[in-house]
Amino acid sequence: MSETFQLHERLARGSVDLGLHGICRVLLKDQAHFPWILLVPEVSAKVTELHQLKAEEYKAVCESIRVFSRGMAEWPDVEKVNVAAIGNQVSQLHIHIVGRHSGDIAWPGVVWACAEKKAYSAEELAASVARIKTWL
Repeated sequence: MSETFQLHERLARGSVDLGLHGICRVLLKDQAHFPWILLVPEVSAKVTELHQLKAEEYKAVCESIRVFSRGMAEWPDVEKVNVAAIGNQVSQLHIHIVGRHSGDIAWPGVVWACAEKKAYSAEELAASVARIKTWL
């Protein structure tokens, strides 16, 4: 882990920390409408874009994206896996991996525009965490 890495408070809030995969901190967003993972590369805070990563870091992040996208594609009812590194509200580099299906509450729009929030129940959270931890 980089000595200068600190997880942005907004990314930590409303997420469950599942540990590390390669150089990425893995977070499960507490939004039960969508299986939603955040990958946060533990690199310098000055790095806000994928192209700013060193070559080795970029390869490691892409491998984590591949692993979690592949896992998300196997999630029940997921028809489409959305992957995005936007950073308009939180500049710290982070990658969203979101499982979508044509019946979800935001379809066909973007998940960020979904005003309705739904926290996981204890049972749903435990099942989701267990599923994702198999990908670590």
